[in-house]
Amino acid sequence: MASNTSIIIRLELAKTPSSFAAIAEVIGQAGGDIVAVDMIHAGKETTTRDITVNLVGVLAKDITDRLRDVPGVSLINVSDPTFLAHLGGKIEMMPKMPIKTREDLSKVYTPGVAKVCMAIHDNPSSAFSLTIKRNTVAVVTDGTAVLGLGDIGPEAAMPVMEGKAMLFKQLAGVDAFPISLASKDTEELIRTIKLLSPAFGGINLEDISSPRCFEIEERLKRELDIPVFHDDQHGTAVVVLAGLLNALKIVGKPVDGIRVVVTGIGAAGAAILKMLLAAGVRDVIAVDREGALCRGESYPNPMWTWVAERTNPQMKRGALSDVIEGADVFIGVSRKGVLKVEDIQKMGRDPIVFTMANPEPEIEPELAEPHVRVLATGRSDYPNQINNVLCFPGMFRGALDCRATVINEEMKLAAAWAIASAVSDKELNDQYIIPSIFNDKIVPLIRKAVIQAAIETNVARRIPPEFREDN
Repeated sequence: MASNTSIIIRLELAKTPSSFAAIAEVIGQAGGDIVAVDMIHAGKETTTRDITVNLVGVLAKDITDRLRDVPGVSLINVSDPTFLAHLGGKIEMMPKMPIKTREDLSKVYTPGVAKVCMAIHDNPSSAFSLTIKRNTVAVVTDGTAVLGLGDIGPEAAMPVMEGKAMLFKQLAGVDAFPISLASKDTEELIRTIKLLSPAFGGINLEDISSPRCFEIEERLKRELDIPVFHDDQHGTAVVVLAGLLNALKIVGKPVDGIRVVVTGIGAAGAAILKMLLAAGVRDVIAVDREGALCRGESYPNPMWTWVAERTNPQMKRGALSDVIEGADVFIGVSRKGVLKVEDIQKMGRDPIVFTMANPEPEIEPELAEPHVRVLATGRSDYPNQINNVLCFPGMFRGALDCRATVINEEMKLAAAWAIASAVSDKELNDQYIIPSIFNDKIVPLIRKAVIQAAIETNVARRIPPEFREDN
């Protein structure tokens, strides 16, 4: 499989006028793009250089095999900067104060720590103010649904969980810790997460396969008194709704007057459907491999039954191509090739298409663009990327700051409206319906909206000073 990345090739070159030219020619012929050359060592007869090469649809092996055949060139090493960034892991724990004296030691450890322990024993809620619990989230996976890679196991899932922890910290100042559990048993996972929960102020479930993820989240929400949020479901759904709200402004259609077709009723698809219904969309059709879900039918997946009972009010049946006629919006979280140009041409005026299958979308964006008014994907190389990174940092920042017991539908809807509001009417256009994850307004906007919704729905245990009536 060709990759879109870069490599660093360390070469020893004979000092001849043509040696580097020959290397550049070979790399270019193979399809590589030289972006940097660094001198490592210069001897009397040879030089050692690091050559950074961008690979776009090119295999690194194609380039290195050719370089080995160049006279006067010795291939020393090939490095991938992505692998180098992961050496030893991507996160670490740091103390908030130095321990330099015996007095310092007595404050943070024995004997001083004993009175803090007893204060928490007497009042367990004080753990939020006297421990890391107030600002710490567990990022928990079993490695069964990692990105587009599938069931690759808990160890292989760790780089993703570490990356998530980095985003939590950099974007929202939340201390998140990756936890990969070596079990696929639903009951064992629930029990283990419950046992871990005293150390954390929130639980972010990640990359757990459907339909197990539904029961795990619902049980934990009922049995814990801290927020539990399955980001693959709800983070995606929040950002989809945010993008849709702005797309509807462009085409001049109301939320309650549109027909939406959603394909792929797994974790993300089910959450998107719930979010659309909560936002006031009345006509939603859910489509999976067997076609449109319809109430009264028997489905092996309990979530499909739940969805079927609440969607498809006109009882439409058949494949996607049968039920998409006249639809205003297509949302795909399914697989490559599901959507055809002919399907888009059957849609209503100014069709909105969100094609988010990972790693390849339901239709190639280049094929869809001439036939849609607004197009969004899950990819960063096209406009309007639907990325759940927009949601979870601000969502947990708000939930932690008000010590919410849950993250409810009202908080999710508030987050969606907050994200949508980050794109002003002046900025809004069909190429810009959703803000960048690096927009520094996003986390404060979501935090404020989430806290306000938590207070209004009585799930906040703490009212931050700026929300108090006497402020």
